[in-house]
Amino acid sequence: MTAALEYLLVALLVIAGTFGLIGSYGLWKLRDPMQRLHAPTKASTVGVGAALLASVLSVTLLHDGMSWHELLVVIFLFITAPITALFLAKLHIHATVARRDLPPTGVDRDWASFDERPEDDEPSLPRPADPR
Repeated sequence: MTAALEYLLVALLVIAGTFGLIGSYGLWKLRDPMQRLHAPTKASTVGVGAALLASVLSVTLLHDGMSWHELLVVIFLFITAPITALFLAKLHIHATVARRDLPPTGVDRDWASFDERPEDDEPSLPRPADPR
Protein backbone atom coordinates (compact mmCIF):
# COMPACT_ATOMS: atom_id res chain seq x y z
CA MET A 1 0.00 0.00 0.00
CA THR A 2 1.38 3.40 -0.91
CA ALA A 3 1.87 6.27 1.46
CA ALA A 4 -0.95 8.28 -0.15
CA LEU A 5 -3.43 5.48 0.52
CA GLU A 6 -2.25 5.17 4.10
CA TYR A 7 -2.72 8.92 4.59
CA LEU A 8 -6.22 8.64 3.15
CA LEU A 9 -7.11 5.84 5.58
CA VAL A 10 -5.62 7.78 8.51
CA ALA A 11 -7.56 10.90 7.48
CA LEU A 12 -10.82 8.92 7.32
CA LEU A 13 -10.19 7.45 10.78
CA VAL A 14 -9.34 10.88 12.23
CA ILE A 15 -12.54 12.31 10.70
CA ALA A 16 -14.51 9.41 12.17
CA GLY A 17 -13.03 9.92 15.63
CA THR A 18 -13.50 13.69 15.51
CA PHE A 19 -17.15 13.43 14.54
CA GLY A 20 -17.74 10.77 17.18
CA LEU A 21 -16.15 12.97 19.86
CA ILE A 22 -18.06 16.08 18.79
CA GLY A 23 -21.34 14.14 18.61
CA SER A 24 -20.83 12.71 22.09
CA TYR A 25 -20.00 16.13 23.49
CA GLY A 26 -23.05 17.64 21.79
CA LEU A 27 -25.32 14.96 23.19
CA TRP A 28 -23.93 15.60 26.67
CA LYS A 29 -23.94 19.41 26.67
CA LEU A 30 -26.98 20.46 24.64
CA ARG A 31 -30.17 21.03 26.65
CA ASP A 32 -33.08 20.90 24.22
CA PRO A 33 -34.11 17.55 22.68
CA MET A 34 -34.14 19.08 19.20
CA GLN A 35 -30.56 20.28 19.70
CA ARG A 36 -29.56 16.90 21.07
CA LEU A 37 -30.99 15.20 18.02
CA HIS A 38 -28.62 16.94 15.63
CA ALA A 39 -25.27 16.06 17.23
CA PRO A 40 -25.57 12.25 17.45
CA THR A 41 -27.21 12.02 14.03
CA LYS A 42 -24.24 13.71 12.38
CA ALA A 43 -21.82 11.71 14.51
CA SER A 44 -23.36 8.42 13.48
CA THR A 45 -23.74 9.29 9.82
CA VAL A 46 -20.37 10.90 9.14
CA GLY A 47 -18.29 9.35 11.92
CA VAL A 48 -19.33 5.74 11.59
CA GLY A 49 -19.57 6.13 7.82
CA ALA A 50 -15.97 7.36 7.60
CA ALA A 51 -14.71 4.53 9.81
CA LEU A 52 -16.53 1.93 7.73
CA LEU A 53 -15.33 3.52 4.51
CA ALA A 54 -11.74 3.34 5.79
CA SER A 55 -12.30 -0.33 6.59
CA VAL A 56 -13.77 -1.02 3.15
CA LEU A 57 -10.83 0.67 1.44
CA SER A 58 -8.24 -1.14 3.53
CA VAL A 59 -9.79 -4.56 2.91
CA THR A 60 -10.20 -3.82 -0.79
CA LEU A 61 -6.63 -2.61 -1.23
CA LEU A 62 -4.90 -5.15 1.03
CA HIS A 63 -6.75 -8.35 0.18
CA ASP A 64 -7.73 -7.81 -3.46
CA GLY A 65 -11.40 -8.24 -2.67
CA MET A 66 -14.41 -6.19 -1.80
CA SER A 67 -16.03 -6.01 1.61
CA TRP A 68 -19.67 -5.88 0.56
CA HIS A 69 -20.98 -6.23 4.10
CA GLU A 70 -19.37 -3.03 5.31
CA LEU A 71 -20.34 -1.17 2.15
CA LEU A 72 -23.97 -2.21 2.64
CA VAL A 73 -23.84 -1.06 6.26
CA VAL A 74 -22.60 2.38 5.09
CA ILE A 75 -25.42 2.65 2.54
CA PHE A 76 -28.00 1.50 5.09
CA LEU A 77 -26.66 3.99 7.65
CA PHE A 78 -26.77 6.91 5.20
CA ILE A 79 -30.38 6.08 4.34
CA THR A 80 -31.78 5.33 7.79
CA ALA A 81 -30.10 7.96 10.02
CA PRO A 82 -31.76 11.00 8.39
CA ILE A 83 -35.14 9.26 8.30
CA THR A 84 -34.86 8.35 11.98
CA ALA A 85 -33.95 11.94 12.83
CA LEU A 86 -36.97 13.18 10.88
CA PHE A 87 -39.32 10.85 12.77
CA LEU A 88 -37.84 11.87 16.13
CA ALA A 89 -38.20 15.56 15.23
CA LYS A 90 -41.84 15.05 14.21
CA LEU A 91 -42.48 13.21 17.46
CA HIS A 92 -41.02 16.15 19.37
CA ILE A 93 -43.27 18.56 17.46
CA HIS A 94 -46.36 16.48 18.20
CA ALA A 95 -45.46 16.20 21.88
CA THR A 96 -44.46 19.79 22.63
CA VAL A 97 -45.83 22.28 20.09
CA ALA A 98 -49.51 23.28 20.06
CA ARG A 99 -51.12 23.43 16.64
CA ARG A 100 -52.12 27.08 17.07
CA ASP A 101 -48.47 28.04 17.75
CA LEU A 102 -47.20 26.82 14.38
CA PRO A 103 -46.57 29.48 11.72
CA PRO A 104 -48.89 29.62 8.70
CA THR A 105 -47.97 27.36 5.80
CA GLY A 106 -48.94 29.68 2.98
CA VAL A 107 -51.20 27.07 1.35
CA ASP A 108 -54.74 25.83 1.95
CA ARG A 109 -53.62 22.92 4.13
CA ASP A 110 -52.12 22.78 7.59
CA TRP A 111 -48.74 21.34 8.40
CA ALA A 112 -48.20 17.80 7.17
CA SER A 113 -47.56 16.63 10.72
CA PHE A 114 -51.04 17.78 11.68
CA ASP A 115 -52.83 17.06 8.41
CA GLU A 116 -56.39 15.99 9.08
CA ARG A 117 -58.53 14.99 6.14
CA PRO A 118 -62.28 15.32 6.15
CA GLU A 119 -64.07 12.02 5.96
CA ASP A 120 -65.33 12.62 2.42
CA ASP A 121 -61.72 12.97 1.15
CA GLU A 122 -60.71 9.57 2.50
CA PRO A 123 -59.97 7.07 -0.25
CA SER A 124 -62.40 4.23 -0.21
CA LEU A 125 -62.28 0.74 -1.64
CA PRO A 126 -64.91 -0.20 -4.21
CA ARG A 127 -67.80 -2.09 -2.74
CA PRO A 128 -67.91 -5.78 -3.59
CA ALA A 129 -70.55 -6.87 -6.08
CA ASP A 130 -73.79 -8.20 -4.66
CA PRO A 131 -73.54 -12.04 -4.71
CA ARG A 132 -77.27 -12.49 -5.48
